[in-house]
Amino acid sequence: MKITNVRCFQVAGPAEIPPNEERQIGMLDIYPEFAARSVPQTPTARLEAVYVEIDTDEGVRGLFGPIFSETAVIIRRRLAPLLLGQDPLASERLWDILYRQDRHARKGYAMMAISAVDCALWDLRGKALGLPVYRLLGGPTRDRVDCYASMLGYSLEPELVCERARMVADQGFRAQKWFFRYGPGDGIAGMEKNIALVRTVRAAVGPSVEIMFDCWMGWDATYAIRVLDRIADLQPRWLEEPVPADRIHDLALIRRTSRVPIAAGEHEYTRWGFLQLLQAQAVDVIQADPDWCGGISELVKICALASAFGCPVVPHGHSIHAAVHVIAAQSPATCPMAEFLLRAQPAKQYFHTEYLAPDRGSIALPTRPGLGIELDERRIDTRVEVI
Repeated sequence: MKITNVRCFQVAGPAEIPPNEERQIGMLDIYPEFAARSVPQTPTARLEAVYVEIDTDEGVRGLFGPIFSETAVIIRRRLAPLLLGQDPLASERLWDILYRQDRHARKGYAMMAISAVDCALWDLRGKALGLPVYRLLGGPTRDRVDCYASMLGYSLEPELVCERARMVADQGFRAQKWFFRYGPGDGIAGMEKNIALVRTVRAAVGPSVEIMFDCWMGWDATYAIRVLDRIADLQPRWLEEPVPADRIHDLALIRRTSRVPIAAGEHEYTRWGFLQLLQAQAVDVIQADPDWCGGISELVKICALASAFGCPVVPHGHSIHAAVHVIAAQSPATCPMAEFLLRAQPAKQYFHTEYLAPDRGSIALPTRPGLGIELDERRIDTRVEVI
């Protein structure tokens, strides 16, 4: 079997997606004009999504997405020529070629492009062999994958927080993550609102539900230490990305200073990037994203590395398919659960024939060959090749 074509294409179609109610803190919020931004209030009436598809001379195809349009351009212009004529089953060889082809492919959009291709190739391999990807990776290690509810986009009004926190707990989620809105630039008043959010969530769900909080790199070490000192007694499962991803020393400092575990890695790449986090003793939870960190092939290596350090891996939930297959092939001690973005996933999977989602807080393992991503042509009225 040989690869004959690598294409990227954008699909579009009418949709009814409600707007987010709130946004999270971000790195740009240190500047007042960016801190003042609010979320759009207009519902989405039309969606677009980009996918990568790989063809072979035996008619087997691999599909993955949605992906960023920036990565699609890199795939078409830089990676596709290297893949033509190659054996799609030679996973280690192909990943190594894509990694070595450009000295700038170590991180960022270039590595995201490699990740997308790698995931599409795993989908192709599963279809070629008639097996779900987790079977090719050594699984299953369980029948279902536990998920935590990721509350990105939900209002932070206290009454609504109580209502939604109880709602997802009643739906069977044993853990949920909320997103802070305020940072150092918002002063003591903003800090008090952040602390109040933690208290509100804990009071709503009681002591038997894990609660986590995400700073999306919008804080600094001093601010994080001050907040963690105030919320430690409320037993958060973790504080996520309190500082920008490159500030490993600050992550380590926060971790040494606080009783609250630190999670990070959503914006880290490859086994070598995660080795630095682990050697610096900067994290308690690794959050590598298979869509970005180097693909399924690399996430498996990151899991092996993290397990040697006794550090669990809870993949970031940009998409859910690749993460579920990797988790289902790892020990539950290494990969205990997946992230499921309650408000974002309906849009991310809008063009798919099947919606992969938790039931009572866990996802039943997919049974279709490959990753289980297929496009629903009934929802697509436009398809354009990315050149």
